Amino acid sequence: MKNVTVQGAPAIYKAEPGILRDLPEMLENQAFSKAGIIHGEQSWKAAQPYFPKLTMPVQSEAYAGECSHKEVMRLSEALRGCDVLISIGGGKVLDLGKACADQLDIPAVLIPTLASNCAPWTPLSVFYDDEGNFEEYIIYPRSTWMLLVEPDLLVRAPEPYLRAGIGDTLAKWYEADVLTRSLASKPISVDIALHAARLCRDVLIQDGREAVEAVRQQAVIPAFMRVAETIIMAGGMVGGYGDSYGRIAGAHSIHNGLTKVPETHDFLHGEKVAYGILVQLALEGRFDEIEALTPYYQEMDLPVTLDDFNLTNKAEAISITAEHAVKPGESIRLMNVMDAAQVEEAMTKIENG
Repeated sequence: MKNVTVQGAPAIYKAEPGILRDLPEMLENQAFSKAGIIHGEQSWKAAQPYFPKLTMPVQSEAYAGECSHKEVMRLSEALRGCDVLISIGGGKVLDLGKACADQLDIPAVLIPTLASNCAPWTPLSVFYDDEGNFEEYIIYPRSTWMLLVEPDLLVRAPEPYLRAGIGDTLAKWYEADVLTRSLASKPISVDIALHAARLCRDVLIQDGREAVEAVRQQAVIPAFMRVAETIIMAGGMVGGYGDSYGRIAGAHSIHNGLTKVPETHDFLHGEKVAYGILVQLALEGRFDEIEALTPYYQEMDLPVTLDDFNLTNKAEAISITAEHAVKPGESIRLMNVMDAAQVEEAMTKIENG
């Protein structure tokens, strides 16, 4: 088997009500002189009631809507001279923050406003072009310095983001499982990754419904915290400890293919990954598992077929998705799926029930 590089966690992780009030002191203790802030318009509006006044000079920059290489260059140039970078927002804003911090060679502080994926935890960024088409992901040599989670901020985020986070994080189990199932012997780091992956499946199926209801009530209850930390922390640990054995396989390649279908651009990352899980399972011939997951998907309002993406031409969408899902470099190839016809057949079986 390949060697495993462990980047298990940010250097500092705190998740508790009011944690952002401690940020000025944390920054002062490191003797930083100027902070850069990257944020989205909606994320900044949501975070402002919780974000403290910093005691050092601050330069704020809004992102343009995508985590693209062009945007990293723009923001890195604008924030040159800062010695710590704070990112506030969803996955794309946090990925931009990690990329800019790497470019500027300064520590990153991540403050998620959504529990929608493991971007706050993982030392990598997913890059898209300006039209929202997937391009690549890059793993950084240094993990995030500090991750701060304010539960009251997450529970007030729009409900679809939590449901998408559940879909994205469920894939951690199915992708890690297919990547490691044939290993005769596993290093402890991969066992840790698989344990975290099982938590991703078990906690979300057990507590997901209650967590969604907590968002509707804007109540930080134990089930919500378990689900939020599973999405952010356990989800991030799968790749952090498992490296290439815990990152992505078939489900994320299907997501990447779906991004080439313009009508899916309004759907969230986790919604496309959730559908990708079903396609991966069909490729494995595990239709019993698809049948077991379907009622949960329906209850969580996750896509079960391409009809849920409101597509005008499903046959074309299948062809486009399959073609791009198996391109060289795509992780579905780790399952020995090289031919677009295999993916088309699996997707067609899902559509036909």
